[in-house]
Amino acid sequence: MQEDFLNYVWKHRAFSTLVLNTTKDETIVINNLGQHNYNAGPDFFNAQLSIDGQLWAGNVEIHVKSSDWYIHNHEIDKAYDNVILHVVWEHDTEVFRKDNSEIPTLELKHYVDIGLQENYKRLMQSKSWINCESDFSSVGDFVFNNWLERLFVERLERKSEDISKLLKQSNNDWEAVLFKMLLKNFGLKINRDAFFSLANSVDYTVVRKLQNDALGLEALLFGQADCLDDDIQDVYYLDLKHRYQFLKQKFGLDNQGVLQLQFFRLRPPNFPTIRLSQFANLYTLEHQLFSKVIEINKLDEFHKLFRKGVSEFWMTHYTFSKTSKVSKKLLTKSFVDLLLINTVIPLKFCYAKAQGRTIDDELLELIKQIKIENNSIVKKFLDLKAMQKTSLTSQALLQLKEEYCDKNKCLQCAMGNQLITKNK
Repeated sequence: MQEDFLNYVWKHRAFSTLVLNTTKDETIVINNLGQHNYNAGPDFFNAQLSIDGQLWAGNVEIHVKSSDWYIHNHEIDKAYDNVILHVVWEHDTEVFRKDNSEIPTLELKHYVDIGLQENYKRLMQSKSWINCESDFSSVGDFVFNNWLERLFVERLERKSEDISKLLKQSNNDWEAVLFKMLLKNFGLKINRDAFFSLANSVDYTVVRKLQNDALGLEALLFGQADCLDDDIQDVYYLDLKHRYQFLKQKFGLDNQGVLQLQFFRLRPPNFPTIRLSQFANLYTLEHQLFSKVIEINKLDEFHKLFRKGVSEFWMTHYTFSKTSKVSKKLLTKSFVDLLLINTVIPLKFCYAKAQGRTIDDELLELIKQIKIENNSIVKKFLDLKAMQKTSLTSQALLQLKEEYCDKNKCLQCAMGNQLITKNK
């Protein structure tokens, strides 16, 4: 037995309350269960109970055994002076407050349905990929779909914490935050950290000054990424090298903290050289990008906004030293979709929040238009249950796996709740 389960049972009144008695055979009538406290102190604040006809207002503490009260040293902690009921699974000793007054005890195991206990044990003792793997498909669609939407918003809230940190670092410059987030996600999984370190190595004021200078912006990015130190006798390469040396001196640039770019196991269209040129082209062609991102709400308009290619040199190259067939190397719709999922939608969510607005419905509508992401976690969930194949689903499933399944938080999961209370 775990305290989490007992907290769940009390919070959701998942026990028989028709006839409740303390271990001293005093009658208990629950008027208010109290507010669940997730911080230090008693488990439930401001409960209202009638014990043997006497009305009490105060806190409720929950333990597996009564003796846990002393193991946790609550008898000497002032925070527990106002506990009016000790709820335990097994009563093994009497418990007293600091003033030696006895605290009434409710032994919960006599009032919890055996079916509820068995369902909980079966979930928590599972050795499967996720605890509810064998029952996942039985979760009702209404509960399932509503929980997915909540999980998606939870994931946005988590991502907004990272955005808030970037905002603080940039003195609330939303354009600068967009620049850093976009550049980071242009790197995808392999070069994400390297691109983010590159973004952090440049003050956005420098980028603003170069937005009308395509070669200057490319020189800045390639130079900071340490791509201009080779002995390559090409006019374009030498021009970038010369421009970067000028920029480095003018703006006091330093790239010592920039991580090395990775090419290994990447298809040529995903080479960091191509992504940096596409990124520079986007920022050269689309000024005030943040304002446009905030204004646009339709998927096709985002595809049009971001569908940029590379500069002339990169139309015939994937690296500085080797030529290839001519190609504009436009950003694909699937790549733009990833930028929307990982950059644009979280940024729009955070910006609306900062403005005191809620645009959850608008973002739900947008994310539902984007195809489901293709990764191992999502594939495994799809094998367990039929569901809508949108990016709302994949983002929600990632949140479910990382924040609930992996942490055994079945009691905090809507699907886990339904399975625990099923047929009890």
